[in-house]
Amino acid sequence: MVSGFIMDCLAKVSVTGRCILLVVLCAVVVVVHWPALSSRAILFDDDQYLKDNLLVRNPGWGSALRFFTEVLEPSTVQGYYQPLTMLSLMADYALGGRSDNFMPFHRTSLVLHTANTALVIVLLYLLFGRFLIAAGAGLLFGLHPMTVEPVCWVGDRKDLLVFFFTLWCLIFYVQFARGRSWGFYSGCIIMYLLALMSKPTATSLPVLMLLLDFWPLRRLNKRAVLEKLAFCVIAGIFAVITYISQSRTAGVIPPAERGIQHIPLTICHNIIFYLYKILWPANLSSFYAYPKPFGFSSAMVLAGVVGTCILIPLLMLSLRWTRALLTGWLFFFAAIFPTMGVIGFTIVIAADRYAYLPSIGLLMILAWFFGWFCSRGKVMARHIAVVTIVLVLAGAESIATRRYLVYWRDTVSIFEHMLTMAPDAAPIHTELGVALGAQGRLDEAIEHYYKSLELYPGGFITYYNLGYALYLQGDLDGAVSNFAKALRVKPDYAKAHNGIGVALLKSGKPDQAVTHFTEAVRIKPQFPDARKNLGDALLRQGRLEQAAEAYRHVLQLLPDNPEVLNELGIVFARQGKLDQAVAQFTMALRIEPDWVEALNNLAWILAVHDDSRIRDPNKAVRLAERACELTGYQEPELLDTLAAAYASAARFSEAVATSEKAMELAQPLEQKQLIEDIQSHLLLYRAGKPYIEASEPDNG
Repeated sequence: MVSGFIMDCLAKVSVTGRCILLVVLCAVVVVVHWPALSSRAILFDDDQYLKDNLLVRNPGWGSALRFFTEVLEPSTVQGYYQPLTMLSLMADYALGGRSDNFMPFHRTSLVLHTANTALVIVLLYLLFGRFLIAAGAGLLFGLHPMTVEPVCWVGDRKDLLVFFFTLWCLIFYVQFARGRSWGFYSGCIIMYLLALMSKPTATSLPVLMLLLDFWPLRRLNKRAVLEKLAFCVIAGIFAVITYISQSRTAGVIPPAERGIQHIPLTICHNIIFYLYKILWPANLSSFYAYPKPFGFSSAMVLAGVVGTCILIPLLMLSLRWTRALLTGWLFFFAAIFPTMGVIGFTIVIAADRYAYLPSIGLLMILAWFFGWFCSRGKVMARHIAVVTIVLVLAGAESIATRRYLVYWRDTVSIFEHMLTMAPDAAPIHTELGVALGAQGRLDEAIEHYYKSLELYPGGFITYYNLGYALYLQGDLDGAVSNFAKALRVKPDYAKAHNGIGVALLKSGKPDQAVTHFTEAVRIKPQFPDARKNLGDALLRQGRLEQAAEAYRHVLQLLPDNPEVLNELGIVFARQGKLDQAVAQFTMALRIEPDWVEALNNLAWILAVHDDSRIRDPNKAVRLAERACELTGYQEPELLDTLAAAYASAARFSEAVATSEKAMELAQPLEQKQLIEDIQSHLLLYRAGKPYIEASEPDNG
């Protein structure tokens, strides 16, 4: 149905040729952006959209329902209502997307960008009736380097989706405006709703439709205005939803807080800044910091003010000859206005992704100009000139896009690139530190954290990350100190409480650790790491029932977490609930078949416990052998389990040899209890007796 409608749009002359050209242009866009599929870069809020998002990581109807029903206060992503964006990411996760495998996410993003390129061509063709010109303008859009960011940034799926549904909305609207059925009007409403549920920046669509009525549709009248009333009501509702959800979860900066002069300066700066980046897409970045100082002493701000003061009168004067220039620019301005920073919701002054949807207005100007140019004088020569210009620009864009894609190969690379654009941006130093820490380059990470705190001492997230890096280096006191500093800045920061608890638990202070884990869970009930750590601390204290309850809570959030299933199995084993322990270990191994700890735990129970319904010596041998094989037969605890399994199967000579090797490996470790256990087991095996452990419950 959709393809048939597109073909109808492309009808009249040489339908087959247009279809082939459309496919070829889309293929070119895919080929140029192909390296995006192997991008491994994680940007600022990707953790919220993927790694830490429990609903995305648990695909199903329940997660989908929550995405749609959590309207005024989304629980998993700070910010505005965007259920379709979250649904699409959840679908990619179900198709294999993970924190270490971004390809399914990038694949969907590239498909959407390619589809958007095709829809741009369709829309321009419908507006101006010249397919080759529409194709040329659409190709320049599809290959533009500023489109790299929406394709490569996992969390920016929203811009691709809002553009997709906005284009369909405008296509349906053009069809309706030209006398087609009211079914197109209904389709327009539906697409508008879908666009708003992808990203609320689509609220300006009624204004964009009125601009199309002014030009090129030339039907701006009372009826055209009345047709937009339904859209305005919907826009108003979503504007209220957006403000409430953003303020409740991420916070907003009212215009008065930054000073009234901040608004016109920001708008003037961005008007010229975006036009400059679109026309000359060099030194692109995902972080454009506010110029310092932010005033006329800044060259960029001054250029923005002067440029805007020149641009606006020229656009007004252009009305004497054409409506195209002013209308196209107003379209761009109206579409980008929600992200202009009048109401602050981000720390950057501009972003490439913000220009993705508004670029339609500039593409309209380009298509009009090509059409005007080709209709004058020697038509054939002018057509050849336009084709040549498009091919040259497309080639230049392709080279620039490929060069920019190189920086997106991994997180460290893209943040190092951003740092060259904004060396004094504290958030970039923090994020680069996180990326370096993930690669094990902790000293470099700590360096960037200190630099970030030097630039912005109030960075509670930076204090947390610094604490975590110090924890990994074994500096537990330094870790606790920085986690505490994070809490002084933000007392309800659950991750900092969890961090202190982890450090205290490693320091052998489970009682204090429980206090902090409990507080982290109170602040953020859906915090699986804190609940799991709480269970570990309670298990360390011997409070088995409470530990089991904590682990069950985690499994409600992450049903297929093998580590928690293993820990719950340990609790059941200590309580003497061997059948339940075996079930937990078995489920853990079903998810992670080569997980050594679960293999060892299950093998031990099957080998040594006196319950005949549980004991299975042969299976215990297979599991213990696999655990030892995975560790190169170098872990004394695992060898002790294997020896017990051999003895249980009456293979005493092998049990003795394995136990002796375990003793040999344990001696240098100076673990007194382990050495004593191995010695006592070895005496039994030499006497031809298996080690049997009574199933006595331990309720703590």
